[in-house]
Amino acid sequence: MRTGLSQPSRGHLAMLAFSALVAGSFSLGVLAAPHIDPGALSVVRFILAGVLVGGAAALTTGLPRQAWAAPWRYLVLGGLLGSYFVLMFEGLKTAPPVSAAAVFTLTPLMAAGFGWLTLRQRLTGRMALALAIGALGALWVIFRADLAALMAFEVGRGEAIYFLGCVAHAAYAPLVRRLNRGEPALVFTFGMMVAGTVLLALYAGRAVLATDWPALPGIVWVTLVYVAVAASALTFVLLQYASLRLPAAKVMAYTYLVPSWVILWEIVLHGAVPPALVLAGVALTMLALGLLLKE
Repeated sequence: MRTGLSQPSRGHLAMLAFSALVAGSFSLGVLAAPHIDPGALSVVRFILAGVLVGGAAALTTGLPRQAWAAPWRYLVLGGLLGSYFVLMFEGLKTAPPVSAAAVFTLTPLMAAGFGWLTLRQRLTGRMALALAIGALGALWVIFRADLAALMAFEVGRGEAIYFLGCVAHAAYAPLVRRLNRGEPALVFTFGMMVAGTVLLALYAGRAVLATDWPALPGIVWVTLVYVAVAASALTFVLLQYASLRLPAAKVMAYTYLVPSWVILWEIVLHGAVPPALVLAGVALTMLALGLLLKE
């Protein structure tokens, strides 16, 4: 059935869903991170998500043999995304969710740089303005309209570790477009996840075996299921889908919505309601997205 939406519009809708799902990883991840090794969590996360994506690909597009040409492509992408998730959960051991979201908002600017390096994608004046407005709005949301908190911001160890993960994440989006050879999003995502699982198992195999899985608290299992299904399988496909339809900077610009989603998650999980002035930051992020949606 035809929806009437253009390919770029579909990419934007995919990234809107992506931003909402990713936000949950911060709020749940900070609760689970102290109880499990980040590498062990990431290995199981990739396995579960890979089974879901691989099954969906087999039932829809199939897994054609030609999709496995040049497997080094999947190793590169799987290594980048695997690094991101390990570093994210390592950082969340000490970084609070809103602070981690602040670091995440640096990703669009880095993605724009990688987009130029790999695809020679150039920022228009409007896109640069949108990125700047989005960054301002996101910071206003993250620090809950508190100028004193913004001025006193200090980067801790957790934030620094997570920043390195965000560098890997920013490189991932333009490389998807550069390395894809016409494979459907599900198939390409499955190949990346298989490669990522292999690399993570080599890195964290001992941690997986050393983990007392039955003794883990319930929040770890809730987080594991969420990040495997919603924040891995679904978001990998959404990111892959959008990256084939939008420039890298536009894809990653949706990270500016993540802080707003994180605040909603924090309200649901902890009843932490932000001050009304925070809505000004939400409005700025919406303005930024409006500029990006305009062709």
